[in-house]
Amino acid sequence: MSSTIVTRFAPSPTGSLHLGNARTALFSWLWARRDGGRFILRIEDTDVERSNAQARGAIFEDLEWLGLAWDEGPRVGGAHGPYVQSERGAIYARHFERLEAEGRAYPCYCTAEELELARRLQRLAGKPPRYAGTCRQLSGAQRAERAARGLRPTLRFAVPASGRIEFHDLVHGAQSFAAADIGDFVIRREDGTAAFFFSNAIDDSLMGVTHALRGDDHLTNTPRQLLILDALELRRPAYGHVALLIGEDGAPLSKRHGSASVGDFRERGFLPGALLNHLFRLGHASDRDGWLELADMPAHFRPEHLGRAAARFEESQLMHWQRLAVERLSAEEVGRWLGSSDSREFLELVRHNVALPADAITWSTVVHGELPPLGREEQRVIDEAGGAFFAAAAEALARTGPDLKRLTEDLKARTGRRGAALYLPLRVALTGRAHGPELAPLLKLIAPDKALRRLESHARHP
Repeated sequence: MSSTIVTRFAPSPTGSLHLGNARTALFSWLWARRDGGRFILRIEDTDVERSNAQARGAIFEDLEWLGLAWDEGPRVGGAHGPYVQSERGAIYARHFERLEAEGRAYPCYCTAEELELARRLQRLAGKPPRYAGTCRQLSGAQRAERAARGLRPTLRFAVPASGRIEFHDLVHGAQSFAAADIGDFVIRREDGTAAFFFSNAIDDSLMGVTHALRGDDHLTNTPRQLLILDALELRRPAYGHVALLIGEDGAPLSKRHGSASVGDFRERGFLPGALLNHLFRLGHASDRDGWLELADMPAHFRPEHLGRAAARFEESQLMHWQRLAVERLSAEEVGRWLGSSDSREFLELVRHNVALPADAITWSTVVHGELPPLGREEQRVIDEAGGAFFAAAAEALARTGPDLKRLTEDLKARTGRRGAALYLPLRVALTGRAHGPELAPLLKLIAPDKALRRLESHARHP
């Protein structure tokens, strides 16, 4: 057997690419790249009602935006295709037939109502709800009678009545499950499509996946999948179940926390490097604390350092990486990111004061537009400086022009103010903000008549 590491990412195209799934994709990609292996993308769309082409296309775009290129999969091809599960029906059918022929699976005619009633009675009796095996011993005649009534069967895997399913999880260590606790489970739905337990396990094995990382909400699915693989004499991949992402309130990360998908953050203007650096450190202890380019991350990825505890996603931490990402952009890249046609001088000036494109609107307004009403603190600064200060500032600006050094020297001589008492009211009057880019280059970008009007507007209010 080949020793090449083969990982995969197998999303369902039922919605946006969740950050938790993106992190799993990143870890899988890093593992393959670290060890010179292959990274497979597979689309699991057997849930026909919820899957859609738009979501599939968005997944491709998000992965490409992050830089997580796949070696096999849709749009790329490979030796193990097709890579879309809805196109693999014939493959699943052969394995269904084998299991049924060997008595390892059987048709189940129980209706949804009957199954719900059985589960309810089990709960009332204090027992865990699982399939009671009602259809397991049906005779051929009984099955024919049910088929004649128009009942469409599912196909259930016949779980052994005893024994244990054991495996070593790459994150959680040794695992052991009693077969008797599992119950016979559906591997083919009424409409003939393969259930997740089945198609996911079959495809991992047939595609040569050696290491399958996924969220730890799938941990209890693994014994079912190993039963299927063992029954079909197919190779088991090594499974690793990574901790889920939670919000700052400790609940699973979702839309109610604000942005929860790659697309959400992308639309807000976050840069891929920022998201990658943050996800890289959620539930994974790296030997590098500082910024890493994606190409450098594989060398610092440690699968053995994947944590078992839920990882807390905090947007404040993401903003740290976003600011570092912005700092690394050239002026031309800043312009493209902001969608701005402003001058190079403006872009170089604001790049150190913006984290998202929306932040740049403030400074574009300062330079080109009209200032909004002052906030409470800014108004306090203006009031304390007084109208006489701004009258003197307007006169000084009229003489010196947009040269901050000459302006402040003139104003200092006229008012006796120095330090923050001189610069802060000047900044607030000219920009409407107490903080921001360096005032000297900013003043040069503001039209002289506009700057003068701003100072004069405060001179009229003692």
